[in-house]
Amino acid sequence: KKRSDWAKGLSVKPFTEDMEALYFVGCYLSYDPRMKKVATATANILNKAGVQFGILGDKESCCGESIRKTGSEEVFKNLAKQNIKTFIDAGVKKIIVSSPHCFHTFKNEYPEFMVNFEVIHMSQYVLELINDGRLELTGDYKEKVTFHDPCYLGRHNNVYDEPRDLLNKVSGLELVEMENFRSNSLCCGGGGGLVAIEEAKQIRLKAGKPKADQIKATGAEFVAASCDNCRIQLGEIATNYGLGTQVTGLPELVLNALVPNM
Repeated sequence: KKRSDWAKGLSVKPFTEDMEALYFVGCYLSYDPRMKKVATATANILNKAGVQFGILGDKESCCGESIRKTGSEEVFKNLAKQNIKTFIDAGVKKIIVSSPHCFHTFKNEYPEFMVNFEVIHMSQYVLELINDGRLELTGDYKEKVTFHDPCYLGRHNNVYDEPRDLLNKVSGLELVEMENFRSNSLCCGGGGGLVAIEEAKQIRLKAGKPKADQIKATGAEFVAASCDNCRIQLGEIATNYGLGTQVTGLPELVLNALVPNM
């Protein structure tokens, strides 16, 4: 019942069949206090571009990715079937997602149930909006930024160019790559369901140490992440290892350099 509380006070409507796309918010962005601002930034960007979009509100459920990867196949299947029915009943054809985990699941695993929705990650969609002239980046963001390639966006789905193309469109921004990037990017350490287990925090921090070292070596003031799991984990390792580097989501960074094309 609280799944859409993040959208209170914003111009966000329930999805209807005549809209351009469904924005599937995901669990972290709906509930985690640290991540709600990513959902807010995403909604503001879509509104500035004049995109007719909506959300499912309390009809939205978990995509099931982590549940399947940690072994609960029957729970995953039930969730997938429930979500597919919700999408079809609502007339959903195009789904915008913030989470690479939702992206991978809807795009590559839901077709197992004989359905094919158009699924697009937010970094891809924002770049598309800019290239189509619906958004214009005019603000300066004079910061040194490094980008973390999430496993499920990069290695699993080969989405490497769009986030970088998006960052390179921001005036004043200097993109500095880590030693390992694109297909060689190191996992942040929060994969495999570990990010959801508080008791595994020390394991996550140890696994994230190589990534922390590579972030520090770039000298970047910000590390940009386009995955909710990664962003939480990167924030934890930045604090634990005293990196002095701020972790930001791509939507928040883009919003700082964004005005609508009137």
